[in-house]
This record gives sequence, structure tokens and C-alpha cells, in this order.
Amino acid sequence: MSSTVSVLQPSGILDSTKVESFRQQVEEALAAGADIVLVDLQDISFIDSSGLGALVVVLKKVRAVDRRMYICSVNDQVRMLFELTSMDQVFSVLADRAEFEAKVLNAAE
Repeated sequence: MSSTVSVLQPSGILDSTKVESFRQQVEEALAAGADIVLVDLQDISFIDSSGLGALVVVLKKVRAVDRRMYICSVNDQVRMLFELTSMDQVFSVLADRAEFEAKVLNAAE
């Protein structure tokens, strides 16, 4: 059984000005039938507290409908934020899309 993956790739700074748009993208991905939501943060330079909160909210929404969410391609600043807030224990963080494909997609086949 193959999984339907929706890749979201926000850019710039994930802060209060972008969280509503980000949440909407996740809602649309779930409504379209995505089994897995991959949030690729390679183009994110900074995440503030509202951005981190939005990630937690969308993770809860994804889990509430029995789907999965992964995060990949985090920079050093975001990695440090995740470690300081223990969010690295909450989110499934992968190095990049290649690791996602190897560990998640290939494992599902």
C-alpha cells in the first residue's frame, strides 16, 4: 500500500505573520488525502515561538486524523531551538528528503 505524501516547504521566517498560511496548507494537504505530511524547512532561516507553536498545533491535527508528519532539512538555528525546547523528542526530524525517502517511503513498501 503506497502512502500519499504532501510536501510543504515554507520559506524565510516562520513567525506570526506566516503561521496561519502554514496551518492552512496543512489542512489542505489533509483534506486532499495526504497520509504523510513532510515539512521541508530547508528555506526557513528562523522560527520564533509562534512558528514553533504552529508546528505543534499542526502535528496534533495530523495525529488526530491518524496520519504522520515528518520534518526535514533543519538548519543549525532551528535544530538548536528544537533541542532547547525538547521538540526534537516530539517531532520526527530527518536530515533531508533523501533520508525521508530511504527511512519512510522505502520502509513502507
